[in-house]
Amino acid sequence: MHPTCFNPRCNRCPRLAEFLRKVRKSHPAYHARPVPAFGDTRARLLIVGLAPGLHGANASGRPFTGDYAGILLYRTLHKFGFASAPESIATSDRLQLLDCRITNAVKCVPPQNKPSGNEIATCNRYLRAELAKLPTNAVILALGRIAHESVLRALELKPSRFAFHHGAVHRLDMHSTLLDSYHCSRYNTQTRRLTSAMFEKVVAGARRYLDDLEYA
Repeated sequence: MHPTCFNPRCNRCPRLAEFLRKVRKSHPAYHARPVPAFGDTRARLLIVGLAPGLHGANASGRPFTGDYAGILLYRTLHKFGFASAPESIATSDRLQLLDCRITNAVKCVPPQNKPSGNEIATCNRYLRAELAKLPTNAVILALGRIAHESVLRALELKPSRFAFHHGAVHRLDMHSTLLDSYHCSRYNTQTRRLTSAMFEKVVAGARRYLDDLEYA
């Protein structure tokens, strides 16, 4: 990737850098560094999550791989033709994303999975670079409010113009569309705040939109 999209040695956030140092010591087999985006560099669908999970992406080095949140995500992506397999276990599993890319608003795992406002803002430069490389008529799927607001910040758009709610469709400009979904976290799926049907409806919308463009 272009260096402005990702810096594997980034340590701009002291709290996150210190937390990663402790994780590397306690879990020497973990990736425990900034996690890069995963998928097709020319993808028309960009999925934006919150941050790597401690025992998921932070361990594997690939977004939503090896943790509970990835179960619903990859299963749904496979169902709608965005992934070559329904399960993402490790970086060695040969899974490929098809016309799809996954990244996070914050590239490093935060303590208790809660990045601070300053950390979200500091990391936004990388998301801004990723968004700048999207093709015309791209679809951005934000998983949760923080991802939603991070996308708007990166595009220098006012959040008050684009309120977050599950299933929302925001036409940002003539070149991109933002879709909102609750995050597919363990808490949201187990409490049924987000069901499989709800999430599939959002991803189906992305699939339908991109297919309509392709065959227009």
